[in-house]
Amino acid sequence: MDNFLRYFYQDIGRVFEAFLGAVSAILNFLNYLLNFPMRMEIIKEYEKDFSFGEWIAMLAVNLLLVALIVVMVILLFKLLRKMFRRYVPAKKYDELARQVRNLQRDLLRANYEKDKLLSMRMAHLSGNSPEMEEQDAAQEQNQEEKENFLPQKQNRNTVDSPCVDPQNSRFFRLTTVDNYYKSEYIAPVYEDTVTLEDFCERFRRYSASKLGLYYDIEMMRYFMASMGTARIIILQGISGTGKTSLAYAFGQFVGNPSTVVSVQPAWRERTELYGYFNEFSKKYSETDFLRTVYEANYYKDPHVVILDEMNIARVEYYFAEMLSILEMPRKEERVMDIVAATWDNDPCLIQDGKVQINDNIWFVGTINNDDSTFAVADKVYDRAIPIDLDSRADPFDCEPEPEICVSAERLQQLFDEAKQTYKVSAEMEKKLEALNEYLIDNFQLAFGNRITKQIYEFVPCYIACGGDEKKAVDFIIAKKVLRKFESLNIGFMKDELTKFNTYLDKLFGKNTMKICKDYVNLLKKNN
Repeated sequence: MDNFLRYFYQDIGRVFEAFLGAVSAILNFLNYLLNFPMRMEIIKEYEKDFSFGEWIAMLAVNLLLVALIVVMVILLFKLLRKMFRRYVPAKKYDELARQVRNLQRDLLRANYEKDKLLSMRMAHLSGNSPEMEEQDAAQEQNQEEKENFLPQKQNRNTVDSPCVDPQNSRFFRLTTVDNYYKSEYIAPVYEDTVTLEDFCERFRRYSASKLGLYYDIEMMRYFMASMGTARIIILQGISGTGKTSLAYAFGQFVGNPSTVVSVQPAWRERTELYGYFNEFSKKYSETDFLRTVYEANYYKDPHVVILDEMNIARVEYYFAEMLSILEMPRKEERVMDIVAATWDNDPCLIQDGKVQINDNIWFVGTINNDDSTFAVADKVYDRAIPIDLDSRADPFDCEPEPEICVSAERLQQLFDEAKQTYKVSAEMEKKLEALNEYLIDNFQLAFGNRITKQIYEFVPCYIACGGDEKKAVDFIIAKKVLRKFESLNIGFMKDELTKFNTYLDKLFGKNTMKICKDYVNLLKKNN
């Protein structure tokens, strides 16, 4: 024991001695710094011998000491305020958490009311209300006035009629499309033996061998399963990861190049996409978007419209009408209102001033997550399937892969067959129901009818593309359900999120819901 005490004195004792010396030095510093009476006594002792210059120097030194004291007080005050700001009493924390839950519940009610109003609006649009009859009457009157003003037109242009000179039509580009499909277009011979799994593999090899674009096979499965689930796909992530290139490669692979629409910051309304009628020139200002949607009614090939950097303007401003149109349950209701009424020599496929949105067209929006863009509204995310591209895949060698000639009808048939063949298993249904109840009880979040429908359509399509059920559920839950966590106050719910990751392991098994858990961990890290 004596040896230990000697060791303790020589080793640990000296550490304490040094520590006490440091504390003593700090106290002595503060004592000398703040001991104003002592300083005044010293000044009185030397003031009789001070010259004028020495008085100035003495005042400057004391002013520096005062400035040092002020700076130290300010820093101490800021430190204490920061410490007390982060400290929240338990009662206040519980009260804030309760308020957050109430706000979330109110938000759910508001979203429900919004969806209800949207459904009523859709029903209103598809019906014949008195207001619509008055609007139609006004449009007919306006059309009569235009016909009286304009020269007499020829008979109505139809698909079977001879080609029309585009200069005689107010739709120059659309009439040119009519003439091409009347006189020059030859329908291709489509391949009917391809499967979704084969399509994904060939698409990946084609992108690598012909375009030098490398993607993981999982990304191809996500993309194709999303096409079988929704008409709108959002590719998001940092710049340079191949978002636009993926949609572009799809168009090249199916032999029908994708249309790229570069969104502009000033876009605020539907005319930015559809174009508009110029009352002075009596011509319609046609856009690439309008021409693409119109032309898609002539062929059976699948086609992709790329809204490049779609969130550089507010998506819900210029794309809101299209979101509502694509929600219409019947194909004949999915039409774009272009003009009030049809004129003679208008394009063949404009009926009653409307253009049909065909089933062979998909809309792919690319989003860059940076400070120069706008946040995308929930109404857009709810109707789309978002896919994150955060990194580029490693290059690989493969044999050259040719294009594929497949019709949109064949793809839709494959999607429909997958939904019948690879339905969500009964065991997985029970797990999804349990997860839904857990989210409602702990976060006041629910799947909702639209998300539930998307889950039960995405999972079979993903399995048909060569994936498995658990990975499909992991992806779609993370992108469609957990994304709503961003609307919560994560700073107050980090413990709940940790418990949620544990619950995922318990419900689905360890190391199965990797995308969900990584997303939750990212939310905790960023808040």
